[in-house]
Amino acid sequence: MTHRFICRSGCPAEATLAVINGTWKVPILFHLATGTKRFSALGRDLPGISQKVLTQQLREMERDGIVARKVYAQVPPKVEYSLTVTGRSLLPVVQVMCRWGSARMRK
Repeated sequence: MTHRFICRSGCPAEATLAVINGTWKVPILFHLATGTKRFSALGRDLPGISQKVLTQQLREMERDGIVARKVYAQVPPKVEYSLTVTGRSLLPVVQVMCRWGSARMRK
């Protein structure tokens, strides 16, 4: 389910920030850009994130329609995450942020 975002400031970028706001959402997008990943693989890709926070961030991203969650009915349970079409549409934003951050880190 996606949500409509109201831009209180009049700046349309506020709608983007409402979806990617948070310490871990952009790094999650960055790592899912390479393809579908299991929860444990995402945890390994993001050192310092707790399972609780990763779960919370993924749930919010799923709620906002940028991440898809697929559960396999097996023991032990297997859950995979991937970007939706809407999530993939955010990748150019992430790429620009990465370029800007890389240039900033070199200064």
